[in-house]
Amino acid sequence: MPKFHFLVEWGEGFRIGFTEVSGLDFETEVIEYREGSSKKYNKGKQPGLTKYSDVTFKRGTFEGDFDFFKLWKESYFFQEGNKTGSRYRRTITIKLLNEKHEPIITWQLENAWGKKVTSTDLKADASEVAIETMEVAHEGLTILGA
Repeated sequence: MPKFHFLVEWGEGFRIGFTEVSGLDFETEVIEYREGSSKKYNKGKQPGLTKYSDVTFKRGTFEGDFDFFKLWKESYFFQEGNKTGSRYRRTITIKLLNEKHEPIITWQLENAWGKKVTSTDLKADASEVAIETMEVAHEGLTILGA
């Protein structure tokens, strides 16, 4: 499947177009344990807590479009303790689409909030699109079929 055709839904019908999404990974930590009277000379291993990576969204910068900043600001005020947390956390859905624009794989981020916004770098001799980045923390990643 080509990876260039995808859709991001930023909770409650809010959509933002992106050029890149990265960090859709997770891992389960390993708990090692060995009882002192064990006849084996190695530790046993069992699954521990699951750890989710922050997800990074990149997009072109457009005149008068401050959506990244607005989303981050909502998250910032939540962290300040001024509001209840659930209102400012979102479910973010990322869909990889086929040539018919149908979802093939869907990733869903639970309780996501913007933790960092990076504006574009400026370079006088470059002929490139200005790209801004948002890093999003979340509390769970689910992979769904079509």
